[in-house]
Amino acid sequence: MNKFTILFLTLFLSLPMAMKAASAKEKKDDTRYLAGAVPEVEGKVVFSKEFQIPGMSQAQIYDTMTKWMDERLKENQNIDSRIVFSDEAKGTIAGIGEEWIVFKSSALSLDRTLMNYQITVTCKPGNCLVELEKLRFTYRETEKYKAEEWITDKYALNKTKTKLIRGLAKWRRKTVDFADDLFMDVAVAFGAPDTRPKTEKKKKEEQKPSIITAAGPIVISGADKKTDVKVTTGEPAQTTVPAATLTPATPAGKASADMPGYIEIDLKQIPSEVYALMGSGKLVISIGKDEFNMTNMTANAGSALGYHYQLGKAVAYCTLSPDQAYDAIEKADSYTLKLYAPNQTTPSAVIECKKIPSQTTPQAGQPRTYVGEIVKLLMKK
Repeated sequence: MNKFTILFLTLFLSLPMAMKAASAKEKKDDTRYLAGAVPEVEGKVVFSKEFQIPGMSQAQIYDTMTKWMDERLKENQNIDSRIVFSDEAKGTIAGIGEEWIVFKSSALSLDRTLMNYQITVTCKPGNCLVELEKLRFTYRETEKYKAEEWITDKYALNKTKTKLIRGLAKWRRKTVDFADDLFMDVAVAFGAPDTRPKTEKKKKEEQKPSIITAAGPIVISGADKKTDVKVTTGEPAQTTVPAATLTPATPAGKASADMPGYIEIDLKQIPSEVYALMGSGKLVISIGKDEFNMTNMTANAGSALGYHYQLGKAVAYCTLSPDQAYDAIEKADSYTLKLYAPNQTTPSAVIECKKIPSQTTPQAGQPRTYVGEIVKLLMKK
């Protein structure tokens, strides 16, 4: 057998293994990009996120969003990205954006598309709605696509809605990621912690010279559908975390003298697992010190952690639905939040709160949001 035959056989036998390895590498978990990931309103693609920011006036929210949008749209130093309309009295701001979405970049090739979009913000007292729509793509300078005919469930998913269509997968993934990132920017602009992976935060810092900004509503205090996050005067926009990963790893801290098996966490370094639990775990509000004579309830309408910009303190937000009894928490000066990971019977985290008096009078038939200054955070070892 000559050396050329040996070389051929070596390449031939190794090719299937290389192809299998490449296929495994390309296989991704696309669960978050499947049915419903690209929302439609009357046949139009519209990504939207509602942020509840208790205690902030319409004027404060409008000023915050005007500054954020102006700086966000200027990031690419593109004159076509700018605020095109604003009405302070109505609390409305609208802008248009144009920026590159990169699919793949290497020393030898660059695969990307230019995306145009419209962003609209509607501000109200304690509330902010952000909408991203009219998405258009320009690929290789001459190929032009509308989001409605390119990344919707109808075109980008198979018939059973269980897989992404191969040719359109990258467009759908990157567009959903873009919307999530934009909404996180908004949350951070309101004071929420930036929970994106460090690599993503570093990338944002490199791209923006001036600010670092951030799926019911974000309660910065709210809840929305599927991947929606919750925020409240600075909610933590939360990255979607699979239920299986919600059991928190043991963070650094000192052992608790009051609760054996728990450690006390530095409030300046609240672990991301706690934010994940607030969004996806079970939360019980306990009022009273006597365990045999205390009131327990859940925050049926949402909960979140955040940062109170006036107090300079970490806070927790709990929203009760209109049909819940609220007398006990109305009268309480303090209470405890117990966070349970899925399928757990003991809390993974315990948050002691001092209630902050509300600046507004709750309206009948409306959810009631309670804000508590976090005085102690304990996590299970």
